Amino acid sequence: MSSESSSTQTYRIPGEPGIWVFLLGDMVIFTVCFGAFLVARAEDRELFSSSRHTLGLTIGLTNTVVLLVSSMLVVLGLGAIRVDARRVAARMFAAAAACGLLFAVLKIVEYSHLIGAGHGPEANSYYNYFFILTGMHLFHLLVGVAVLAALTAHARREVEFTGTRRVVFEAGACFWHLVDLLWMMLFPLLYLVG
Repeated sequence: MSSESSSTQTYRIPGEPGIWVFLLGDMVIFTVCFGAFLVARAEDRELFSSSRHTLGLTIGLTNTVVLLVSSMLVVLGLGAIRVDARRVAARMFAAAAACGLLFAVLKIVEYSHLIGAGHGPEANSYYNYFFILTGMHLFHLLVGVAVLAALTAHARREVEFTGTRRVVFEAGACFWHLVDLLWMMLFPLLYLVG
């Protein structure tokens, strides 16, 4: 008589419930801001359209690719943590943090060009929203870079990454993916939609 053994695998949400409450709250705040932007755009389509055309797509597209690559690196780092490949994980998190810093530098260059051309936050309501929304995102990105730096340092420690310690990496990865997701909504909203 043969008996089949079935193994049940339990699935769980990565990170801990607290990080998901925080991420959801953050997304609600950004959704309200996106809504306010869309209402303002509907009230003055011509101004928003002409202002949008002053933006160059090069930096926006480059930053999009940079963030997509950084998210892939975070996924690889988290995978390395799960198989206890600490050095690989540390390199992946450090590379993702470097991508975040590159994004920040490019955003500052873009801000400088816009302000130099007279398109600062005070120029009109489009630029006001542009600087508020991208500034909020940049703040989140810089926090995310700090989180990735902490994950890099933590990955180098000689401890076993199970249970609570693994949750820290998952929570940090979830936050970084939020940064990426927010940009994936901001980029078309500010740079592409007419």
